[in-house]
Amino acid sequence: MKKLILGIAIVASAFVFGQKKDANALNAQLQEANKVAMDAYNAKNYAAAAPKFIEVYDLLKANGQDNKIYMYYAGLSHALANNSDQSIKIYTDLVNSGFTGVETTYTAKEKKTGQVVNLDKATWELMKKNSDYTDFKTEQTKSIEPDLYETLASLLLNAKKPEALTIIEKGLAKFPNNAKLKEAQTTAYLQSGNTDKFVSGLKEQLAKNPNDPTNWYNLGVMQAKTPATVNDAIESFKKAIDLKPDFSDAYQNLVYTTIGDDAKVVGEINALRKDKPDEASKLIDARRERFAKALPYAEGWYKANPKSLDAVSALKEIYVVTKNMDKVKEMKAKEAELTAAGAK
Repeated sequence: MKKLILGIAIVASAFVFGQKKDANALNAQLQEANKVAMDAYNAKNYAAAAPKFIEVYDLLKANGQDNKIYMYYAGLSHALANNSDQSIKIYTDLVNSGFTGVETTYTAKEKKTGQVVNLDKATWELMKKNSDYTDFKTEQTKSIEPDLYETLASLLLNAKKPEALTIIEKGLAKFPNNAKLKEAQTTAYLQSGNTDKFVSGLKEQLAKNPNDPTNWYNLGVMQAKTPATVNDAIESFKKAIDLKPDFSDAYQNLVYTTIGDDAKVVGEINALRKDKPDEASKLIDARRERFAKALPYAEGWYKANPKSLDAVSALKEIYVVTKNMDKVKEMKAKEAELTAAGAK
């Protein structure tokens, strides 16, 4: 989430309210509310900043200025304060209103002092007739509409709201090449149980950016669920590790995917030992071969996450099956050490 840049003073308000009897009091109230909001934000007191930004917005709106940028600031502050429901409501209202955050600033230079001053549009137009001013310029700020969609999508996904996909697809209709929304769409497919579209989305993203280890990992997770694509899953996990050598979860999945359903195999071996020892021996040999293939992945997992009790236990079991008793002893000691330390 982007950091909020707070440097906006309500200078123009004094001009807008200049004809009102209580203009000075109102402008002072606006300035004070804005200062409290900015100070709270800069102090990372986001929960306090949010309502003050809403107060600034309400004061301006009550006097004819519907400046939704302050609601954007409020929504962002709520998001940073983990007040997701409030943030979602504000961001949804902003998106549905078509708010883009584009603002036009109007400036002119005082000939006498050389100082550049900010003006509201009406005053800027009037000042053009004043020979004491020159260098009349306008400048537009960048649209924040993509950021609105991205942040709202993230908030909805984190809250597991079903409307996330609707918002994401609405955003992609406006910004079809937005990579963050594409990624969010893929996640939304997974949350909604549409695994086919989830996998298609991952493959589409990887076609555009084959150097994303997380997407290779996620693709591997989905491929590992189907026996026909287990080998594809192994290759996907390997690519994830090639791109991110310390990717602990990818190593872990490589180990378990390579070994397969070991409890089932052990059950079959035990059932065959007495009456069909030759067949049991074949299963034992095949099991040992799978564990040998998994060994370098388990060692990589342990290297990437040496404090993982699961990594140590898995590596110990592999050493047992591959009959490396010195290493079994070493892993047992490490297992005891981690267990005593409360590792998981």
